[in-house]
Amino acid sequence: MSKFKAVVFDWAGTMIDFGSFAPMGVFIEVFRYFGIEASIADARKTMGAPEWDHIKAMLDEPHLARQWQQKYGNLPTDADVDRVYEVFVPMNEEVVGDYATLVPGARETVQWLRAHGIKVGSTTGYTRSIMERVLPIAAEQGYVPDNLVCADDLSEGRPGPLGMYKCFVDLVVHPPYTVLKVDDTAPGIAEGVAAGCVTVGVALSGNEAGLTPEELAALSEEVRATLRERTSAILKAAGADHVIDTVADLPALIVKLEAA
Repeated sequence: MSKFKAVVFDWAGTMIDFGSFAPMGVFIEVFRYFGIEASIADARKTMGAPEWDHIKAMLDEPHLARQWQQKYGNLPTDADVDRVYEVFVPMNEEVVGDYATLVPGARETVQWLRAHGIKVGSTTGYTRSIMERVLPIAAEQGYVPDNLVCADDLSEGRPGPLGMYKCFVDLVVHPPYTVLKVDDTAPGIAEGVAAGCVTVGVALSGNEAGLTPEELAALSEEVRATLRERTSAILKAAGADHVIDTVADLPALIVKLEAA
């Protein structure tokens, strides 16, 4: 019997959508819809937060706020965030299925966890309506977690702990240190930290690396090591207790932690 009762995974950049491209592209596109030019770096900066919060954080960036003021005559307000969000959600719903391929090794990792009596939970910065597009595609590939907590299911999302608390209840697992939270973003790691979980950052398949599997494979080992060091530092600064390359490496980490 494992000392870990459950693993709670993030979705984009962790279990699906290697490189976390779906949300990044839509954030850029929705800002362009409103006449604001946002960069890839702008879109990726606060990835992992609930979408409304992510949009607000982007609009709070001085260079984007200036663009908004120049175009609309006022600095962005919460009502403006609402306007952008209302366009963003259906836009993301339309494309998210195209990016729902499982990260290599994800299905095998889940199979390993289940074989060892470890429950599989999930939280996401996506809304429930977006995840309704993702769930059947993930299921076709063999990934059906035991629960799902979406950004709009609760009154407060990441980096707060409520999503993880909901997982504890859904999965009937406690205390928090028997649960691993696995995520590719700082807000997702912070969610696990706030709930008292053991946190595992994913360095190379997620938002911080921002590469396709093919782009990652084409890197020299030296460049890959530098990338791993940079992304690991971001995740550790957010509170990650451990960092792995992708979820394919999780079983080996759990074996190591069990033996410690």
